[in-house]
Amino acid sequence: VQKPPRVCWVAAAAALRDGLRAYTALHYLAPTAPGNAVLVLDGASPLGTIVMQLAQHRGAKVICTAHSLEDKQFLERLRPPVARVIDVSHGKVDVAESCLEETGGLGVDIVLDAGVKLYSAEDESSSKSHLLPHKHDIITLLGVGGHWITTERNLQLDPPDSHSLFLKGATVSFLNDEIWNLSNVQQGKYLDILLVGSWNSDCSLEPQLDEPIPLYEAKASMEIVQKNQARKRQVIQF
Repeated sequence: VQKPPRVCWVAAAAALRDGLRAYTALHYLAPTAPGNAVLVLDGASPLGTIVMQLAQHRGAKVICTAHSLEDKQFLERLRPPVARVIDVSHGKVDVAESCLEETGGLGVDIVLDAGVKLYSAEDESSSKSHLLPHKHDIITLLGVGGHWITTERNLQLDPPDSHSLFLKGATVSFLNDEIWNLSNVQQGKYLDILLVGSWNSDCSLEPQLDEPIPLYEAKASMEIVQKNQARKRQVIQF
């Protein structure tokens, strides 16, 4: 696939996977239209940043959550600005209430999560779980006909959850960017996404990127990535 001339190699490498996932989410799983309200959880993550920019490019109203003060400041500096940044770093903010307030009680059209709480607080073992909304909160803030795109591979929906989704006519989709390679029929769509590499041909989408890393630091960088300690995309430059 030919790289758009105006996009540098480092930015292309950093944005490729997140761009693929964002385009899959907002084009195939939940087609985004002007005027849609889109909630992006953990908006300052590499994926969240690209999803927000792509949603705004399509004319959507974007709401996002911030996991730290640094993330909040970063998100508030974005141009064009997002409609609302919800700071969940202290765990005192009700995400569902904030979204319903921002949308006049109608709820959001599309939600892209960064993981969800499946159980009560005392049953959660992850140290980051307090930053994630409960699955009930996401169902609550969804509007009629809304789309919930989840990255939670072990999502468990109980009968009351399904009933709530049924009453709203809402859908749940799983974001798995590997699916395009699982079927020969789907590979044409995969190539289409990459060729639409025009999605960033005008440099309108900027990835969350660390400084390029020299080859001799690749092993240390890989260890950081494998431990999920990297908040920005790591690119090895030869």
